[in-house]
Amino acid sequence: MTLHSTASRWMTRKLANLTRALAFGTLAAGASFALAGAPAQAASSHTLTLYSAQHGQLVKLLVADFQKMSGATMRVHSGEGPEIASQLIAEGTHSPADVYFTENSPELMLLEEKGLLAKIDASTLKQIPDRYSSPEGRWIGVVARENVLAYNPSMIKAAQLPASLLDLAKSAWKEKVAIAPADGDFLPLVSAVAALKGHDAALNWLKGLKANAKIYDDDEGVVAAVNSGAVATGIVNNYYWARLHAEMGDKGTHSTIHHFIHGDVGALVNVSGAAVLKTAPDPALAQKFVAYLVSRRAQELMAKSKIDFEYPLRPGVAPDPLLKPFKQLQPPKLTMQQLGDDSQAGALLREAGLL
Repeated sequence: MTLHSTASRWMTRKLANLTRALAFGTLAAGASFALAGAPAQAASSHTLTLYSAQHGQLVKLLVADFQKMSGATMRVHSGEGPEIASQLIAEGTHSPADVYFTENSPELMLLEEKGLLAKIDASTLKQIPDRYSSPEGRWIGVVARENVLAYNPSMIKAAQLPASLLDLAKSAWKEKVAIAPADGDFLPLVSAVAALKGHDAALNWLKGLKANAKIYDDDEGVVAAVNSGAVATGIVNNYYWARLHAEMGDKGTHSTIHHFIHGDVGALVNVSGAAVLKTAPDPALAQKFVAYLVSRRAQELMAKSKIDFEYPLRPGVAPDPLLKPFKQLQPPKLTMQQLGDDSQAGALLREAGLL
């Protein structure tokens, strides 16, 4: 394992805190964030408080559009998904949050298990295929991202790429792969391996990655390293490579992505979703915002934004043309319940020595 970070100790402590928060449902030290632009007093009846663990640029775009459309005022509290979920658990019935919007479904499953989420309106749930939302109707899928392997064709040929994500734990891949175990997007991937292959197989895979991989703080660091030729391949979500391509253009993009097929765990589709808190100060406005997120208006806004390279989950809304068509993806057959709440993922990462 090679660390590539100016703050690797901070990175390790951070993920340790996040995964402990998931496992025990307690607020991690340092996980409190100030509400952006929020006054100290309680929200008014026409003010919505959004707890967000989605990308800031995307949230800013959506918030501006919803405020313009609805006339509501929004306060946004941002942070890492597991930290925000942990904070909601710690706040309990005293939370000021109306809505939680996050990148990955396990955090939503955790809050559902803790009994903190209200039912989403049936008319809203109907807008998204059932398999991408809570089995109990407590949260709804909004957009999705595919796990992929970024690679640099000048360092490795397409024919040499692994058939399975699990192959990257083999000794042949030493110093040829990059990972970001401190990125919140890595946790669901670990959960998926554990759910599909079992605890022992997941642990052995992670130990192999520890021996082989170059470690970066986040997926942005991984995809940049692959693009620059610092490492041949890297495990990322498709979003990060697409955003790099948008920023660098064809001339500056020296990498591409490999899609795992045949239901391999490496083709995991991560669902980003939203939920209304049971204790929402303004439940009607909260339901309206969640309905907005899955409306054609918002889904097309995200798809055409050139900042959010995710797949709209509303049928009939096409993703950015840079993305592989959603129907052509071949993810593993894994339900939201099987993927779970990421509590095992943190323990496995610590046991493997990646924390």
